[in-house]
Amino acid sequence: MDEILITRLFPEEISEQLGLEPFRGRQIFRWIHEKHLFDIQKMTDLSKELRNELENKAIFCQTEVLHVQESSTSGTKKVLLQLRDHQTIESVIIPHRRRVTFCLSTQVGCPLKCAFCATGKAGFKRNLNAGEIIEQVLHLLSLIELGHRTPNIVYMGMGEPFWNYDEVIRSIKLIMHPLGVNIGARKITVSTAGDVKGIQKFAEENWQVRLSISLHAGNDTLRSRLVPLNRKYPLDKLAEALHQYQQKTDRMITFEYVLLGGVNDSLKHAQELFEYAKQFKCTVNLIPWNPVSDISFYPPTQETCEQFLQFLTQNGLNATLRKERGQDINAACGQLRRIVLIQE
Repeated sequence: MDEILITRLFPEEISEQLGLEPFRGRQIFRWIHEKHLFDIQKMTDLSKELRNELENKAIFCQTEVLHVQESSTSGTKKVLLQLRDHQTIESVIIPHRRRVTFCLSTQVGCPLKCAFCATGKAGFKRNLNAGEIIEQVLHLLSLIELGHRTPNIVYMGMGEPFWNYDEVIRSIKLIMHPLGVNIGARKITVSTAGDVKGIQKFAEENWQVRLSISLHAGNDTLRSRLVPLNRKYPLDKLAEALHQYQQKTDRMITFEYVLLGGVNDSLKHAQELFEYAKQFKCTVNLIPWNPVSDISFYPPTQETCEQFLQFLTQNGLNATLRKERGQDINAACGQLRRIVLIQE
């Protein structure tokens, strides 16, 4: 018999699978998703007898916070979580002025093996279920005082979200549920390395969740070296899917572009990026690379980054340069998990 994993269920599903009245499912859902409480024995509007019965029937939490690192310079927090099968994943809290962003993982490891990414070096283990994804949000909410702010949610952590499509979509709907965290669609972004089939499916979703593309190069030769998925879906096929996406949704696209010193950071590369991006309604987010031990790239200089940005903006592209956040705590994706694995 399949285990009943409560955090991946909607209120009506909780009631159905546990054999409860509908209002009980709503009560349990609100305790977990609104109050961030996983311990059924503390759900005090349920009788003690019912709590004891349900404790033996279902799994109310699938994750445990193992370690938190906080940057002394930026306030970025990197969180290592352990799953029930003892695998580990990472999530990140990124504060920026009045805004806070939660970066979530969708897989244990990543199968894409992008050349500059620490996660790919550790290999791929499995997909996360929707409960394991949303529990990241619930743990992060418990680790920061937001006041009246609502966090932005980005699916940019470990893994390729569109290779775990159904569970990612379910987790987004759980995050948006009015009885729970209740975060609006426009504050949620899904980032893909360019999975065309996933983009096509995503265009059919009836919501305004945002789409981000990890681009990193404007020519196929270099992009195939940096992002192996480009060999299956080269830039022209990706462009075709993105045009279809925008025709269907009329929504802005963000291109993420990690700047690697001496690799993709010249004005020639800026020109290639501009020529590719200008065909879309988009913004470009430039990200100086965070160093990873035994990966032989290095960050560009600040001057190079600013020149790259200036070229794009002077040519009319909407572009931003991300300030370094969390380099002092190894906050590139997959680094904390990888360090712990090596130490073990």
